[in-house]
Amino acid sequence: MSQDRRNNYDVTNTVQVSSSASVRNAVQELFSETFPGMSYDKLWLAFYDFERLFAGRYPDYAGCDTTYHDMQHTLDMTLAVARLIVGYERSAEPPDRLGANRAQMAIVTSLFHDSGYIRHEVRDKEFSNGAEFTLYHVSRSADFLRRYLPSLGMARDVGVSSMIVHFTGYELDLDEIELDDPRDIICGHLIGTADLIAQMADRCYLEKCHDQLYKEFVVGGVAIENAKPGEYMVRYKSGKDLLRKTPAFYQQVTRDRLNSKFNRAYRYAEVLYSGQNPYIDAIRHNITHLVRILETNDWSLLRREPAYFLGIANAVQDIEQLVATQLASLTGKGIKSDGPLLMPG
Repeated sequence: MSQDRRNNYDVTNTVQVSSSASVRNAVQELFSETFPGMSYDKLWLAFYDFERLFAGRYPDYAGCDTTYHDMQHTLDMTLAVARLIVGYERSAEPPDRLGANRAQMAIVTSLFHDSGYIRHEVRDKEFSNGAEFTLYHVSRSADFLRRYLPSLGMARDVGVSSMIVHFTGYELDLDEIELDDPRDIICGHLIGTADLIAQMADRCYLEKCHDQLYKEFVVGGVAIENAKPGEYMVRYKSGKDLLRKTPAFYQQVTRDRLNSKFNRAYRYAEVLYSGQNPYIDAIRHNITHLVRILETNDWSLLRREPAYFLGIANAVQDIEQLVATQLASLTGKGIKSDGPLLMPG
């Protein structure tokens, strides 16, 4: 299946994850059997508002200009969340099931888990690209959810939603996130899991890391950290260097998160696919392909050309210019050796 899979389709090659309507319909289809009688009004409005926000049509917001964390990533991740929710509901005992309202909250949280990358035209006017918020974008997403959910008639979900969104990031110690109902923690595990497995199972994951994520890391102060005045620490020298460190990131960070922090929540996808897990299979395929590239040093094997799904016309050129300017400004300055790995969701 992987050979025929289209770049802007999900891991099963059945849902166009660059289309908000396609993912919305897929989520409704998944939920219709699991939550009979569920109203989809709020979910439909949330998908509509998500598209407006990322496309630059939401009042007072500039639109998505982060080339890795784009519309497709969020939609791909949200579809994965819906699948994990349904798999969990089919596996759990009745008292432990999430229920329609909690499932709805998880989907809305997923849709806006990267809203913190979107610049507000007034509050953020001193910033020129959403990637500048990389290190604290999840807290900004939580702030957006606090403002947005009441407008959707979901004010009661603000407390939980603004906490579980942190399962997609690295700003809080996940072990210190406390919620009254263990089912809310499970939602956090499902969301955090989906964020990781959807992006790493992307057909163009390697190309996106090399060409897009590295640029976001430069602009966001992750690739080269200003440790203290006049002193810089290089984490990633280039897109190739980022990929060289990806296998170690997968082994040391991703696997720990998926298996320990998130309690192997990825296994709920297997309920929908007869014991198979297309996400984990695709991740292994990507990592195997990356190891082949690294062993042979044949970077021509990175030949896929993913499309961009952004809300600002010149976003690709703008971030390239920002990266060039920032790297040029560091020439000749004090640079230290590589630091620890970090990969925001």
